[in-house]
Amino acid sequence: MPPTTYLETDSTSTWVSKPQSTILELPKRPRRNRKTPAIRALLQETRLHPSNFVAPLFVIEGKGIKQPINSMPGINRLSIDMLLKEAETLLKLGIKAVDLFPVVPAELKDSTGSVALQENNIFVRAINALKTEFPELCVMADIALDPFTDHGHDGVIDNNGHVINDATLEILAKMSVLVAYAGADVVAPSDMMDGRVAYIRAALDHAGFIDVSILAYAAKYASAFYGPFRDALSSTPKIGDKKGYQLNPANTREALIECVLDECECADMLMIKPALAYLDIIAKVKEITHLPIAAYHVSGEYAMVKAAAQNGWIDGERVMEECLMSIKRAGADFILTYAAREIAEKLKKNW
Repeated sequence: MPPTTYLETDSTSTWVSKPQSTILELPKRPRRNRKTPAIRALLQETRLHPSNFVAPLFVIEGKGIKQPINSMPGINRLSIDMLLKEAETLLKLGIKAVDLFPVVPAELKDSTGSVALQENNIFVRAINALKTEFPELCVMADIALDPFTDHGHDGVIDNNGHVINDATLEILAKMSVLVAYAGADVVAPSDMMDGRVAYIRAALDHAGFIDVSILAYAAKYASAFYGPFRDALSSTPKIGDKKGYQLNPANTREALIECVLDECECADMLMIKPALAYLDIIAKVKEITHLPIAAYHVSGEYAMVKAAAQNGWIDGERVMEECLMSIKRAGADFILTYAAREIAEKLKKNW
Protein backbone atom coordinates (compact mmCIF):
# COMPACT_ATOMS: atom_id res chain seq x y z
CA MET A 1 0.00 0.00 0.00
CA PRO A 2 1.24 3.53 -0.78
CA PRO A 3 1.70 5.85 2.20
CA THR A 4 -1.21 8.10 3.11
CA THR A 5 -1.23 11.85 3.80
CA TYR A 6 -4.08 13.13 5.95
CA LEU A 7 -5.53 16.58 5.25
CA GLU A 8 -7.95 18.69 7.36
CA THR A 9 -10.70 19.80 4.97
CA ASP A 10 -13.36 21.65 7.01
CA SER A 11 -14.12 23.32 10.31
CA THR A 12 -15.52 20.12 11.77
CA SER A 13 -12.12 18.52 11.50
CA THR A 14 -13.15 15.87 9.03
CA TRP A 15 -10.01 14.12 7.77
CA VAL A 16 -9.62 12.56 4.38
CA SER A 17 -6.76 10.57 2.94
CA LYS A 18 -4.83 11.34 -0.21
CA PRO A 19 -2.52 8.66 -1.61
CA GLN A 20 1.04 9.79 -2.39
CA SER A 21 2.30 7.01 -4.63
CA THR A 22 5.76 8.60 -5.15
CA ILE A 23 6.69 8.95 -1.45
CA LEU A 24 8.15 5.98 0.40
CA GLU A 25 8.64 5.46 4.12
CA LEU A 26 12.33 6.45 4.23
CA PRO A 27 13.00 8.32 7.47
CA LYS A 28 16.77 8.16 6.79
CA ARG A 29 17.52 10.18 3.67
CA PRO A 30 21.25 11.04 3.36
CA ARG A 31 20.51 13.31 0.41
CA ARG A 32 19.10 15.87 2.85
CA ASN A 33 22.73 16.64 3.75
CA ARG A 34 23.52 17.36 0.10
CA LYS A 35 20.46 19.37 -0.93
CA THR A 36 21.96 22.89 -1.12
CA PRO A 37 25.41 24.40 -1.72
CA ALA A 38 25.32 25.94 1.75
CA ILE A 39 24.66 22.63 3.47
CA ARG A 40 27.27 20.82 1.35
CA ALA A 41 29.86 23.44 2.27
CA LEU A 42 28.93 23.24 5.94
CA LEU A 43 29.39 19.46 6.04
CA GLN A 44 32.48 19.14 3.84
CA GLU A 45 35.00 16.93 5.64
CA THR A 46 38.17 17.67 3.67
CA ARG A 47 39.36 21.03 2.40
CA LEU A 48 42.29 22.23 0.36
CA HIS A 49 44.09 25.42 1.31
CA PRO A 50 47.17 27.02 -0.25
CA SER A 51 48.97 26.67 3.08
CA ASN A 52 48.71 22.88 2.62
CA PHE A 53 50.82 23.04 -0.56
CA VAL A 54 54.55 22.90 -1.15
CA ALA A 55 55.60 24.05 -4.61
CA PRO A 56 58.53 22.12 -6.13
CA LEU A 57 60.79 24.52 -8.06
CA PHE A 58 63.66 23.90 -10.47
CA VAL A 59 66.56 26.37 -10.43
CA ILE A 60 69.06 26.81 -13.26
CA GLU A 61 72.13 28.96 -13.89
CA GLY A 62 71.71 32.21 -15.77
CA LYS A 63 69.60 35.33 -15.63
CA GLY A 64 66.12 36.05 -16.93
CA ILE A 65 65.61 32.37 -17.75
CA LYS A 66 62.17 30.78 -17.70
CA GLN A 67 62.70 27.54 -19.58
CA PRO A 68 59.55 25.41 -20.15
CA ILE A 69 59.70 21.72 -19.30
CA ASN A 70 57.85 20.11 -22.20
CA SER A 71 56.77 17.02 -20.30
CA MET A 72 55.36 19.16 -17.46
CA PRO A 73 53.10 21.81 -19.01
CA GLY A 74 53.12 25.04 -17.00
CA ILE A 75 56.34 24.21 -15.14
CA ASN A 76 59.67 25.88 -15.89
CA ARG A 77 63.34 25.78 -15.01
CA LEU A 78 64.02 29.18 -13.46
CA SER A 79 67.14 31.27 -13.00
CA ILE A 80 67.50 32.74 -9.52
CA ASP A 81 66.00 36.13 -10.44
CA MET A 82 62.94 34.43 -11.95
CA LEU A 83 62.79 32.04 -9.00
CA LEU A 84 62.39 35.03 -6.69
CA LYS A 85 59.51 36.37 -8.79
CA GLU A 86 57.81 32.98 -8.66
CA ALA A 87 58.26 32.79 -4.90
CA GLU A 88 56.71 36.24 -4.51
CA THR A 89 53.67 35.13 -6.52
CA LEU A 90 53.32 31.95 -4.48
CA LEU A 91 53.43 33.85 -1.21
CA LYS A 92 50.71 36.23 -2.41
CA LEU A 93 48.57 33.19 -3.16
CA GLY A 94 49.09 31.84 0.36
CA ILE A 95 51.63 29.13 -0.56
CA LYS A 96 54.26 29.43 2.14
CA ALA A 97 56.65 26.59 1.30
CA VAL A 98 58.79 25.53 -1.65
CA ASP A 99 61.00 22.52 -2.30
CA LEU A 100 64.06 23.31 -4.37
CA PHE A 101 65.79 21.14 -7.00
CA PRO A 102 68.98 22.21 -8.83
CA VAL A 103 69.49 21.77 -12.56
CA VAL A 104 73.17 20.94 -12.99
CA PRO A 105 74.87 21.13 -16.42
CA ALA A 106 76.14 17.78 -17.72
CA GLU A 107 79.74 19.04 -17.83
CA LEU A 108 79.69 19.66 -14.05
CA LYS A 109 78.40 16.21 -13.12
CA ASP A 110 80.73 13.43 -11.99
CA SER A 111 80.55 10.02 -10.36
CA THR A 112 80.49 11.34 -6.79
CA GLY A 113 78.30 14.41 -7.34
CA SER A 114 81.09 16.63 -6.08
CA VAL A 115 79.32 19.85 -7.09
CA ALA A 116 76.78 19.13 -4.34
CA LEU A 117 79.43 20.07 -1.77
CA GLN A 118 80.71 23.22 -3.45
CA GLU A 119 79.91 26.19 -1.26
CA ASN A 120 78.83 28.47 -4.10
CA ASN A 121 76.84 26.02 -6.22
CA ILE A 122 73.49 26.97 -7.77
CA PHE A 123 71.58 25.14 -5.03
CA VAL A 124 73.25 27.06 -2.20
CA ARG A 125 72.93 30.42 -3.95
CA ALA A 126 69.25 29.86 -4.71
CA ILE A 127 68.43 28.91 -1.12
CA ASN A 128 70.31 31.92 0.20
CA ALA A 129 68.56 34.25 -2.27
CA LEU A 130 65.12 32.96 -1.33
CA LYS A 131 65.71 33.29 2.42
CA THR A 132 67.29 36.72 2.05
CA GLU A 133 64.42 38.07 -0.05
CA PHE A 134 61.60 36.20 1.69
CA PRO A 135 62.60 35.22 5.24
CA GLU A 136 59.00 34.18 5.94
CA LEU A 137 59.11 31.53 3.21
CA CYS A 138 59.72 27.92 4.27
CA VAL A 139 62.52 26.68 2.02
CA MET A 140 62.97 22.93 1.74
CA ALA A 141 66.12 21.52 0.18
CA ASP A 142 66.02 18.14 -1.53
CA ILE A 143 68.97 16.05 -0.35
CA ALA A 144 70.15 13.44 -2.86
CA LEU A 145 72.95 13.12 -5.37
CA ASP A 146 71.02 12.27 -8.54
CA PRO A 147 70.94 15.87 -9.85
CA PHE A 148 74.74 16.01 -9.45
CA THR A 149 75.96 12.58 -10.58
CA ASP A 150 76.80 11.66 -14.16
CA HIS A 151 75.25 8.21 -13.65
CA GLY A 152 71.94 9.54 -12.29
CA HIS A 153 71.86 7.57 -9.04
CA ASP A 154 71.14 9.00 -5.60
CA GLY A 155 74.51 8.03 -4.18
CA VAL A 156 78.04 7.01 -5.07
CA ILE A 157 78.38 3.70 -6.92
CA ASP A 158 80.95 0.92 -7.12
CA ASN A 159 82.37 -0.65 -10.28
CA ASN A 160 79.28 -2.83 -10.62
CA GLY A 161 76.86 0.11 -10.49
CA HIS A 162 75.76 -0.73 -6.94
CA VAL A 163 74.99 2.29 -4.76
CA ILE A 164 77.28 2.28 -1.72
CA ASN A 165 75.08 3.07 1.25
CA ASP A 166 77.48 4.16 4.00
CA ALA A 167 79.83 6.17 1.82
CA THR A 168 76.81 8.05 0.49
CA LEU A 169 75.67 9.00 4.00
CA GLU A 170 78.76 11.10 4.62
CA ILE A 171 78.14 13.14 1.47
CA LEU A 172 74.43 13.59 2.23
CA ALA A 173 75.26 14.80 5.75
CA LYS A 174 77.77 17.35 4.45
CA MET A 175 75.27 18.49 1.83
CA SER A 176 72.61 18.93 4.52
CA VAL A 177 74.90 21.08 6.65
CA LEU A 178 75.85 23.15 3.60
CA VAL A 179 72.24 23.99 2.71
CA ALA A 180 71.50 24.68 6.38
CA TYR A 181 74.26 27.31 6.34
CA ALA A 182 72.59 28.75 3.24
CA GLY A 183 69.34 29.14 5.17
CA ALA A 184 67.27 26.04 4.44
CA ASP A 185 64.47 25.54 6.96
CA VAL A 186 63.98 21.88 6.10
CA VAL A 187 66.24 19.26 4.56
CA ALA A 188 64.44 16.52 2.67
CA PRO A 189 66.60 13.43 2.07
CA SER A 190 65.09 11.61 -0.91
CA ASP A 191 67.88 9.08 -1.43
CA MET A 192 66.42 6.09 0.49
CA MET A 193 69.79 5.08 1.98
CA ASP A 194 69.60 3.11 5.23
CA GLY A 195 70.29 5.18 8.33
CA ARG A 196 70.47 8.54 6.57
CA VAL A 197 68.00 10.36 8.82
CA ALA A 198 69.99 9.64 11.98
CA TYR A 199 73.26 10.42 10.24
CA ILE A 200 71.97 13.76 8.93
CA ARG A 201 70.37 14.65 12.27
CA ALA A 202 73.65 14.09 14.07
CA ALA A 203 75.56 16.19 11.53
CA LEU A 204 73.08 19.06 11.72
CA ASP A 205 73.09 19.07 15.51
CA HIS A 206 76.88 18.90 15.67
CA ALA A 207 77.05 21.94 13.36
CA GLY A 208 74.62 23.85 15.58
CA PHE A 209 71.55 23.53 13.33
CA ILE A 210 69.30 22.02 15.95
CA ASP A 211 66.24 23.83 14.53
CA VAL A 212 66.62 22.65 10.93
CA SER A 213 63.91 20.07 10.32
CA ILE A 214 64.14 16.78 8.46
CA LEU A 215 61.36 15.81 6.07
CA ALA A 216 62.20 12.18 5.33
CA TYR A 217 61.19 10.63 2.06
CA ALA A 218 60.26 7.65 4.21
CA ALA A 219 58.31 5.57 1.71
CA LYS A 220 59.65 6.39 -1.74
CA TYR A 221 58.72 3.79 -4.31
CA ALA A 222 60.65 2.70 -7.39
CA SER A 223 57.89 4.18 -9.51
CA ALA A 224 57.37 4.69 -13.23
CA PHE A 225 55.71 8.05 -12.47
CA TYR A 226 59.00 9.98 -12.19
CA GLY A 227 59.75 10.36 -15.91
CA PRO A 228 58.97 14.08 -16.38
CA PHE A 229 60.93 14.98 -13.23
CA ARG A 230 63.99 13.18 -14.53
CA ASP A 231 63.50 14.99 -17.81
CA ALA A 232 63.52 18.30 -15.93
CA LEU A 233 66.85 17.51 -14.24
CA SER A 234 68.37 15.25 -16.93
CA SER A 235 68.83 12.71 -14.15
CA THR A 236 67.60 9.44 -15.65
CA PRO A 237 69.91 6.62 -14.43
CA LYS A 238 72.54 5.73 -17.00
CA ILE A 239 73.31 2.42 -15.26
CA GLY A 240 70.65 0.00 -14.04
CA ASP A 241 67.68 1.27 -12.03
CA LYS A 242 66.80 2.33 -8.48
CA LYS A 243 65.02 -0.83 -7.35
CA GLY A 244 67.89 -1.70 -5.02
CA TYR A 245 67.11 1.21 -2.72
CA GLN A 246 63.63 2.51 -3.56
CA LEU A 247 60.61 0.47 -2.49
CA ASN A 248 58.84 -2.27 -4.43
CA PRO A 249 55.44 -0.89 -5.62
CA ALA A 250 53.87 -4.22 -4.65
CA ASN A 251 54.75 -3.88 -0.97
CA THR A 252 53.05 -2.28 2.01
CA ARG A 253 54.87 -3.68 5.05
CA GLU A 254 58.31 -2.46 4.02
CA ALA A 255 56.89 1.05 3.66
CA LEU A 256 55.63 0.88 7.23
CA ILE A 257 59.01 -0.43 8.40
CA GLU A 258 60.79 2.47 6.68
CA CYS A 259 58.44 5.01 8.24
CA VAL A 260 58.90 3.57 11.74
CA LEU A 261 62.68 3.57 11.30
CA ASP A 262 62.75 7.18 10.11
CA GLU A 263 60.61 8.27 13.04
CA CYS A 264 62.95 6.44 15.43
CA GLU A 265 65.89 8.20 13.77
CA CYS A 266 64.24 11.56 14.64
CA ALA A 267 62.63 12.59 11.37
CA ASP A 268 60.30 15.53 11.97
CA MET A 269 57.96 14.72 9.10
CA LEU A 270 57.39 11.67 6.88
CA MET A 271 56.73 11.62 3.15
CA ILE A 272 55.07 9.09 0.87
CA LYS A 273 55.99 9.28 -2.81
CA PRO A 274 54.21 8.99 -5.22
CA ALA A 275 50.83 9.98 -3.83
CA LEU A 276 47.87 8.99 -6.01
CA ALA A 277 48.89 5.39 -6.63
CA TYR A 278 49.75 5.01 -2.94
CA LEU A 279 46.75 6.46 -1.12
CA ASP A 280 46.50 3.23 0.85
CA ILE A 281 50.05 3.73 2.11
CA ILE A 282 49.29 7.30 3.18
CA ALA A 283 46.27 6.08 5.13
CA LYS A 284 48.16 3.20 6.79
CA VAL A 285 51.11 5.39 7.78
CA LYS A 286 48.70 7.93 9.23
CA GLU A 287 47.42 5.21 11.57
CA ILE A 288 50.84 4.33 12.99
CA THR A 289 52.44 7.73 13.57
CA HIS A 290 51.68 11.08 15.13
CA LEU A 291 54.24 12.82 12.91
CA PRO A 292 52.99 15.10 10.12
CA ILE A 293 52.51 13.26 6.82
CA ALA A 294 53.53 14.71 3.46
CA ALA A 295 52.64 13.24 0.09
CA TYR A 296 54.39 14.02 -3.18
CA HIS A 297 51.99 14.40 -6.10
CA VAL A 298 54.71 13.56 -8.57
CA SER A 299 55.52 14.70 -12.08
CA GLY A 300 53.90 11.77 -13.90
CA GLU A 301 50.67 12.15 -11.93
CA TYR A 302 50.62 15.84 -12.80
CA ALA A 303 51.57 15.36 -16.45
CA MET A 304 48.88 12.76 -17.12
CA VAL A 305 46.14 15.17 -16.11
CA LYS A 306 47.68 17.95 -18.19
CA ALA A 307 48.00 15.73 -21.26
CA ALA A 308 44.42 14.51 -21.04
CA ALA A 309 43.16 18.07 -20.54
CA GLN A 310 45.12 19.33 -23.55
CA ASN A 311 43.37 16.68 -25.65
CA GLY A 312 39.98 17.81 -24.38
CA TRP A 313 39.27 14.48 -22.70
CA ILE A 314 38.77 15.84 -19.17
CA ASP A 315 38.24 19.07 -17.29
CA GLY A 316 41.86 19.38 -16.18
CA GLU A 317 41.31 21.93 -13.43
CA ARG A 318 38.53 19.95 -11.78
CA VAL A 319 40.39 16.64 -12.09
CA MET A 320 43.58 18.15 -10.64
CA GLU A 321 41.67 19.52 -7.67
CA GLU A 322 39.96 16.15 -7.15
CA CYS A 323 43.34 14.41 -7.20
CA LEU A 324 44.71 16.70 -4.52
CA MET A 325 41.54 16.36 -2.47
CA SER A 326 41.89 12.56 -2.52
CA ILE A 327 45.48 12.84 -1.26
CA LYS A 328 44.41 15.10 1.58
CA ARG A 329 41.44 12.85 2.38
CA ALA A 330 43.74 9.82 2.60
CA GLY A 331 45.61 11.51 5.43
CA ALA A 332 48.27 13.83 4.04
CA ASP A 333 48.79 16.94 6.14
CA PHE A 334 50.50 18.72 3.25
CA ILE A 335 51.13 18.01 -0.41
CA LEU A 336 54.08 18.67 -2.68
CA THR A 337 52.51 19.34 -6.06
CA TYR A 338 53.34 21.02 -9.35
CA ALA A 339 49.73 22.17 -9.42
CA ALA A 340 50.19 24.28 -6.28
CA ARG A 341 50.02 27.65 -8.02
CA GLU A 342 47.21 26.64 -10.37
CA ILE A 343 44.94 25.28 -7.65
CA ALA A 344 45.77 28.13 -5.25
CA GLU A 345 44.66 30.59 -7.91
CA LYS A 346 41.39 28.70 -8.29
CA LEU A 347 40.84 28.55 -4.54
CA LYS A 348 41.48 32.29 -4.25
CA LYS A 349 38.78 33.01 -6.84
CA ASN A 350 36.33 31.01 -4.74
CA TRP A 351 37.11 32.76 -1.44
